Amino acid sequence: MLLLYAISLGGLLHPVLAQLSLPTSSWLPPNSSAATQSSNGTSPNSQWVTTLGDLLYFYDAQRSGKLPSNNRVPWRNDSALDDGKDVGLDLTGGFYDAGDYVKYTFPMSFSIMSICLGALASGRGYDLANQTAFLDSTLRWGLDWLMKAHPSPNTFFVEVADGNVDNNYWGGDRTIPTPRPSYQINSTSPGTDAAAQGAAAFAACSALYNNRTLSASSSTSSLQNSSYAALLQGHARDLYSFATGARMQLYQQSVPTAGDAYASSGYMDELAVAAMFLALSETNSNASTYYADSVKWYYSGDLGSLLQAGQETVFNWDSKTPAVPLLGAALANAYPNVVSGSNATLNTWQTALENYFNVFINKNGRSFLTPGGLLYFPGDSDEASLNPALTTAMLMTTYAATGIQSGQMDKYRTYAQGQLNYAMGKNPMNVPYVVGLHPNSPANPHSAISTGWVPPNPSVLAPTNYDTDPPQEAYVLYGGVVGGPDTRDQFWDLRSDWAQNEVALDYNAPLLTLAANALLIGSPDPYYTQVQAGSYAAVRPSGYPCDAAVTTGCKHSGGLSTGAQIAVGVVVGTIGLMLVAGAAYWWWVKKHSGRGKYGY
Repeated sequence: MLLLYAISLGGLLHPVLAQLSLPTSSWLPPNSSAATQSSNGTSPNSQWVTTLGDLLYFYDAQRSGKLPSNNRVPWRNDSALDDGKDVGLDLTGGFYDAGDYVKYTFPMSFSIMSICLGALASGRGYDLANQTAFLDSTLRWGLDWLMKAHPSPNTFFVEVADGNVDNNYWGGDRTIPTPRPSYQINSTSPGTDAAAQGAAAFAACSALYNNRTLSASSSTSSLQNSSYAALLQGHARDLYSFATGARMQLYQQSVPTAGDAYASSGYMDELAVAAMFLALSETNSNASTYYADSVKWYYSGDLGSLLQAGQETVFNWDSKTPAVPLLGAALANAYPNVVSGSNATLNTWQTALENYFNVFINKNGRSFLTPGGLLYFPGDSDEASLNPALTTAMLMTTYAATGIQSGQMDKYRTYAQGQLNYAMGKNPMNVPYVVGLHPNSPANPHSAISTGWVPPNPSVLAPTNYDTDPPQEAYVLYGGVVGGPDTRDQFWDLRSDWAQNEVALDYNAPLLTLAANALLIGSPDPYYTQVQAGSYAAVRPSGYPCDAAVTTGCKHSGGLSTGAQIAVGVVVGTIGLMLVAGAAYWWWVKKHSGRGKYGY
């Protein structure tokens, strides 16, 4: 195995692992004005092709390291070319996490896993859009870096650059502050969750490149490359063995700085989802062994309780539990030999998954719909509200794509479509929440890379006012999905408001799957074609938001924002004082129970 690591890092396998050739005329995002026009029945739907293409283009803009000769983003430069030198390794490459220049392995590997999960059921949508080569390029840019970050079986680098330092820098990619320290987990300082999540990413994508599928009637993309799949599988097995063989603990116990941004709340979900993906990606008797492991982790961690009404968890970089019954059901349906002899059958997983989905359908859990119809999880949705809603829609859509028989499928498809429509502009703000996609799209994403701010001298790391300096972003960050609106569907499009307007690797992943599926099933135009250009200006809220990033809209005493006070005043006058306490409670939850990522 050490030889395999040496070969993969040395690049000797490139001839047999060559990625798909990109089109001679590289695809570029069209001007946003094109989004106001109907596709006129084109097949594949030209608007969904644009959406999918823009979403993938965003990952090109987030690339770190030496950019390839076919780089599509003209304003990006080679950057962070000394990453890993502090530990004698080449850790250049990979993706910057969000609006910053830090590389965080935990959310990066989750994002890559999520993209491969969606492509295992709806991958042919990429083929229809002629975007499969760009999908391949995106996945390999991340996977190749994750392999660099895993230089030996029991070593895995989980962060490059100190987020607490990088957080203060708002300049371009040519003058990123140094040093950029490298942080690892290993046998003496382990991290069960991070290692297992890395294993899950490698195994999920190995399954995709090996043409495995979540559907009995295959809908994977044309990415098949058995040699690359085998390389990924080797890393998956080793990281899983590391996760299960070393002392089990949260990775931030070994690397506290990573916990400042992405603190993990547990590791049983990562173990269960990693084992399930390994069961899917294995083509021999090992598959049943990994499946049995996943069942063990699922029950010993009492993960099923997190799917029940009142405790229903989200699917995000910290919480992988909802994916376990989805994968279990898909495995049992498409590969019954893998689950043969186990007490965890198709019915077991289908019941658990549908009970979870029905919490949202029946509106009987801790989550609720905003007035405009966005699925909202108190705490989890307070920063980046769109993400939990879109990941839920992604899981429902992927379940429907498996072909498993259920009388509930139409309800799940309809619910997922509602969340997708919201993100595509069917919301009170008339905003499609993807940068550059439509004239009403966010114009001020919280992103140091695209802002174009130039420091007046090397000692100044950030502007005094993020919202006005510069007055207009220098570059359009095409395809970046922003955090999203508040509980009242209000969105300010402020550059300083990272809770609403930051972009991130994991924000794009679920929407990629939803767009690919829309192409696969022949959906009509995205809702944004019905949104009038300029209509956001008419409904943009006055004042300022009240959230973890911007408190200007909050009362000095710590009360409700100005907009909330007005809304509550109307309620008091028409319904009664009792609802004031309810509104105050929800505000308190918003301010104090968030589990979202660290703000920048």
